[in-house]
Amino acid sequence: MFRSWISCILAVLLSFMMSACTTATTQPQVQTSATFTAKRVVTLSSLATDIISQLDSTKLVGITGSALFKNDSRFQNLPRVSEGQTPPNLEKIVALKPDLVIGAAGFSNQVTQRLEQLGIRTLLTQVNSWQSLEEVTKQIAQLITVNPQSLLERYQSFLPDKIERTPSTLVLVSIQPILSPNKNSWAGDLLDKFQIKNLAAELQGKSPVAGYVTLSAEKVLEANPETILIVSSPGSSPNSVLDALQKESFWQKLQATQNNRVYVFDYYGLVNPGSIDAIEKACRQLQQNLFK
Repeated sequence: MFRSWISCILAVLLSFMMSACTTATTQPQVQTSATFTAKRVVTLSSLATDIISQLDSTKLVGITGSALFKNDSRFQNLPRVSEGQTPPNLEKIVALKPDLVIGAAGFSNQVTQRLEQLGIRTLLTQVNSWQSLEEVTKQIAQLITVNPQSLLERYQSFLPDKIERTPSTLVLVSIQPILSPNKNSWAGDLLDKFQIKNLAAELQGKSPVAGYVTLSAEKVLEANPETILIVSSPGSSPNSVLDALQKESFWQKLQATQNNRVYVFDYYGLVNPGSIDAIEKACRQLQQNLFK
């Protein structure tokens, strides 16, 4: 049962990192000339869905299924072209007659290539840093011909005006193996925006997930962070990773544990940007937990 749970965590992380934390080699396949304005858009990622909804919701005609929007009234009447980690349904997409389909690089490549063959414009995006979030927002805004300034200003409101000393920090997203984000990930870049000392920022090594490093218990003890951020896995109890770590012999030897500076974060927002609200929630929690 425990190994099955760990496999589930890695599967979720891998599926996201393929789309958001690797360096995409696929260039955007859509012409971004001033003569093209997308009027019927299908989105294959939750973040692209939310960005367009914030910019101009009338352009959305189909979206990917996401737990983030399960009870969101904005999307109740929109057709779902996929659910969870299942591949998008090509027939459903085509039936919606979109003039643009936006997917995630590394995850949506196969379906967007097929759509291109059918003459439907596509755009592959990746968001693995704050800068790329802003750039993708601008690009999408250009394609649907709206001004993104108010949304870009909202992003800036998530960040602190004044940054004081922050404690040395380690983010742990799983236990077998122990994975932690370095600077080449959304989580690592977000910590950097808050000038948080990420003890894994410069670490490199073999890992099943790009942008993340595998740590041994000895390495965690050696780092001995002042603060630890635990990431809950989607589909499991919020404290599942924390509960597992608490059973490890090294856990009680850490100063973060001894000083009660261990905080649980949601997967969406900190590891996977997921949605604008998820990003905002993660930013607010970083301020509350690390700037006190």
